[in-house]
Amino acid sequence: MKKKNLYLILMLLLAALQVQGEPLHVVILGDSNTWLGGDDCSKPEGWNTWFKEAFGPASCRSYARSGATWTNTPTTKRNLTENIGVLGNDNVVYNQIERLKQACKEGLQPVPGLIIVAAGTNDAWFADKRPQAFSRSVDEAFSQQDGLLTGELPSHELTLARSVRYGCELLMEAFPQAQIVLLTPLQSTAAPALLITKVGDVIEECAHRMALGVVRMDREGCVYAARERVKKTYTKDGTHTNEAGARRNGYLVARKLKMMR
Repeated sequence: MKKKNLYLILMLLLAALQVQGEPLHVVILGDSNTWLGGDDCSKPEGWNTWFKEAFGPASCRSYARSGATWTNTPTTKRNLTENIGVLGNDNVVYNQIERLKQACKEGLQPVPGLIIVAAGTNDAWFADKRPQAFSRSVDEAFSQQDGLLTGELPSHELTLARSVRYGCELLMEAFPQAQIVLLTPLQSTAAPALLITKVGDVIEECAHRMALGVVRMDREGCVYAARERVKKTYTKDGTHTNEAGARRNGYLVARKLKMMR
């Protein structure tokens, strides 16, 4: 009987390990709420720090930049060094992808098994600076006649939907074995709720079109703009998380991603 019980325990442990899988090398792209955690994901005001603690990756590195948008501009070009901390033509997710690819090529970054992109706040906040962001629908952005966009220049992809598709196709081409998960922007007192939702809807629909994971942080995250306007609870300024907000969001993302594995 004891041997039988021991056998059952070992089988259960093996099953649990198979479900959980091996620890993954994780990279995270995004804007200021990810940048707050630092490149090594160690600063407590960034959600990625708490995500790393809860998820237990083999490694976890952030390529995020404060001020970044998904949406490219007519002058966006490959730029691996710019770090301006504000909105800019080259401060886009595309260049974070290029930096990631270069780091892997040079052996400075393990090939990721999980890639998280948490961006979109600045696309809503500074919509007037990205006037073409919503000029094409997701249906139009996924025209069957286009083929892969990876041979295009970023300056040719000027809508939010096309920029998301373009960036994700670059990641899928460079890291075909990686799981890719998109996080929609948090609610913010700095951007109209309708625009935050609109950006989130575009990101979510693009993710579905490409069979990628997505987490609606505007709906499931701990930041509620109405509450933050009355009293700063989980943010410092209505947009950027404090330590409590970062912890809650990081644990949420870890839990969601464990369910997706």
